[in-house]
Amino acid sequence: MLSINIPSYSGPSGYILSELPAPEITDSKDVVIKVHAASVNPVDLKKAEGVLKAALKDTFPYKIGYDCAGIVTETGQSVTRFKPGDEVYVRLPESHRGAWSEYAKCPEEFIALKPPSLSFESAAAIPLAATTAFQALQKYNGDLAGKTVFVPAGLGGTGLYACQLAKHVFHAGKVITTVSTSKIPKVDELLGKGTVDQIIDYTKSEPKDAIPHGSVDFLFDTVGLSMEYLCLMRPKTSRIISISTLPSGNLLQDSSVMRLPHRPTLPFIYKQALNLMDAARKLRARRYGVEYSYIFLEPSGKDLDLLREYVEMDQLKPVVGTTANMWEIEEVRKACQVVYSNRGGLGKVVIKVVKPENPQ
Repeated sequence: MLSINIPSYSGPSGYILSELPAPEITDSKDVVIKVHAASVNPVDLKKAEGVLKAALKDTFPYKIGYDCAGIVTETGQSVTRFKPGDEVYVRLPESHRGAWSEYAKCPEEFIALKPPSLSFESAAAIPLAATTAFQALQKYNGDLAGKTVFVPAGLGGTGLYACQLAKHVFHAGKVITTVSTSKIPKVDELLGKGTVDQIIDYTKSEPKDAIPHGSVDFLFDTVGLSMEYLCLMRPKTSRIISISTLPSGNLLQDSSVMRLPHRPTLPFIYKQALNLMDAARKLRARRYGVEYSYIFLEPSGKDLDLLREYVEMDQLKPVVGTTANMWEIEEVRKACQVVYSNRGGLGKVVIKVVKPENPQ
């Protein structure tokens, strides 16, 4: 099968398209998917660059990508939820990474039926980012209904789902986000009018000046500024969940990233350094009466089932900003570079894996 991969750790310029062995059923719970579309997430690029190489001994060629949507072609004998021909979407676990390929395989527990109203490209844009946002919002201690939620970068890959879920599923009273000047009209257009209550142009004003201090109940930190925004948080009851600072060493060790057959362990010094930095952030937040924590996504077919329902009820919609064809590797490299540089992107980048049957 054709697969986008790397022969050694690399940024987007080093990605190649080559033939690799197609996955085969090796466990009775395995499902093989013919991939129609895959999406690009920052973690795909960071992992491919070797951000965790001190802890993980990856093998090469290294297949890239976690998110994909496609059609089931084969199932193990114990699989009960899917059959060949089913249209599905999935966030592949670390042990089965390689969504940017013609075929993918993983246990059925991570897979869900694709929202029928969505194309494969739109469905592929959902799993990792939307599940991360969904799991983060559930970390608030109590009910978010009527509360104030701040999601910086509301048109970024994860932020766009967090804004929609906060308003339409968790019923937040006020959703605040930040975007650049040119993207302000896009917020209502892409996320739906009324989804975001306050839009801050971060090129012209600081959120710390535009948001009343002590008024935010929940901050979903998608940009790594948790500590800078502590003054905005409501003392004693507010919560910050970050996906953009650094995890503790203990959290990283126990995370889904480390769940591999060879059971990798973090070097002691590396683990302790992360623990110390995380403890410092928690202590700093506590001085403001704020609970702070970092989270890792837990891949979940059950969560994808719920997200499918939200899509079908018009409570959640993906935003695909750019598409690239897998067979045009330079196109893929350029699209990935935008995500890698974190500048100028809008919504999710999606890779088309299947060529149109009748290209015009």
